Amino acid sequence: MTTTPVTTTPVVDAGATCIESITLDAEDPEAAEAFYAGAFGLAPRLRVRAGDTPSSGFRGYLLSLVVAQPGTVDSLVGAAVDGGAAILKPATKSFWGYGGVIQAPDGAIWKIATSAKKDAGPVSRHVDDIVLLLGVSDVKASKRFYTHRGLRIAKSFGGKYVEFDTAPVKLALYPRRAAAKDAGVPADGSGSHRLAILSQAGSFTDPDGFRWETATFPNASDPA
Repeated sequence: MTTTPVTTTPVVDAGATCIESITLDAEDPEAAEAFYAGAFGLAPRLRVRAGDTPSSGFRGYLLSLVVAQPGTVDSLVGAAVDGGAAILKPATKSFWGYGGVIQAPDGAIWKIATSAKKDAGPVSRHVDDIVLLLGVSDVKASKRFYTHRGLRIAKSFGGKYVEFDTAPVKLALYPRRAAAKDAGVPADGSGSHRLAILSQAGSFTDPDGFRWETATFPNASDPA
């Protein structure tokens, strides 16, 4: 993906650091909206708009849905596949829990996972957390960039992983190759990320070319 020069700006206030929604650019936005409504039902946290800026290979991010139990993982993965998604990693048990990775028809990559290894109740389609995982060229540099803009760190493991407290949509940073490995795809890619991050932090572009835009609704509890 294209790396964009970064201009520094004053630190924003702490109240402006929530990610209120993610917008995906899709060549067929109506079809993409129908897919996401049927597969995940994430409105208003996920939005789709028309966009056909050239993009090839890994777009540099994953969207992760964290759920309560394996049955919910299987339910969401199944709904996505029924809607036309491709399986990149079948849902399986691992040291960390249970999860799988799919690629939506618009090209976005989604990881659906739980820390639980067994179901503890009835299967539902409830999503506990939405996490935007960015694959970046330098985790420490991106961490400094985002803390300068007022984001609060929730977890940090040196240059390997950083998670910010930006709920309702959480933000996390991986090295790009680690993110691609997690997604089950080669790390190579170029062109547009086809993604915008909406918040009250203002409009800017981070060191890896990820665009932030001003949200069009007042706050996370009162979406348009």
